[in-house]
Amino acid sequence: MNILITGGAGFIGSNLCEYFLNKGNMVTCLDNFATGHRHNIEHLLENNNFTLLEGDIRNIDDCLKATNNIDYVLHQAALGSVPRSINDPITTNDVNVSGFINMLIASRDNGIKRFVYAASSSTYGDSESLPKVEDIIGKPLSPYAVTKYINELYADVFSKTYGIETIGLRYFNVFGRKQDPNGAYAAVIPKFVMQFMKKESPIINGDGNFSRDFTYIDNVIQMNELAITTQNKDALNTVYNTAFGDRTTLNDMVFYLKKYLSEFDSSIANVDVIYGPNRAGDIPHSLASIEKAKKSLNYAPRYSFQEGLKEAVTWYWENLK
Repeated sequence: MNILITGGAGFIGSNLCEYFLNKGNMVTCLDNFATGHRHNIEHLLENNNFTLLEGDIRNIDDCLKATNNIDYVLHQAALGSVPRSINDPITTNDVNVSGFINMLIASRDNGIKRFVYAASSSTYGDSESLPKVEDIIGKPLSPYAVTKYINELYADVFSKTYGIETIGLRYFNVFGRKQDPNGAYAAVIPKFVMQFMKKESPIINGDGNFSRDFTYIDNVIQMNELAITTQNKDALNTVYNTAFGDRTTLNDMVFYLKKYLSEFDSSIANVDVIYGPNRAGDIPHSLASIEKAKKSLNYAPRYSFQEGLKEAVTWYWENLK
């Protein structure tokens, strides 16, 4: 297959690049390196089946160039982070909405076979029902959540209007190797790992009882592969929760982080956490139903939260210590 991965130098994108290259596919990575990193894909550059295009999804010409002679698009490029979107809603909208439409138009014009895109669990918004089922959502709680819901609406319209095959994957708190621990908008797991390794006390927003369906990167890779290979026509032009289907409180997450890190350095067990105020735009609890993905895509996640966390902690210790 000839696969374009937008945001291919980012955390999820670079893992997808590596995986599909190793399976013998032709892979093109489009990235503007706003949040992605060259070191994530440096080792892939010597592979003749890998092409790096430095460009921006906000530029339609870059999108048209990137989708030329491509079979499948895995659209990962986006500006993530709820707090970032609250601080700068305009840029978040430009990238996540305008950039998304550019990619849909380029995919349409270049005859892409299927467009698989990163959707988000933030779309569930203020819906209090648990577990989260794909067709029951609430109102978005942040500009980021608005943009990711708009993506789903545009994908649906493009499927119906232009006949493009689309699948949206609503990611739930993905974590794992290559996730950036640095920067103001770093995700909680890599950020806390780095702080514990430095013997610094991480700050939990709230009392630590908020819960998340933390999802290991290899489960997400499996979902992307299923989405571009499924022959089930009834599985197309819809969205799927991409998660493990279990939830972990932030307090429990810290417990396991300290447990696994203490195997490398026992003194980490004595590092305390600090509790701060709740964060604006945060959803209290997140738990996915993965029944739809199991039924339509034969999804069978291999890594539980604890299994994935142990792998991730080992990777961080070996690569970032």
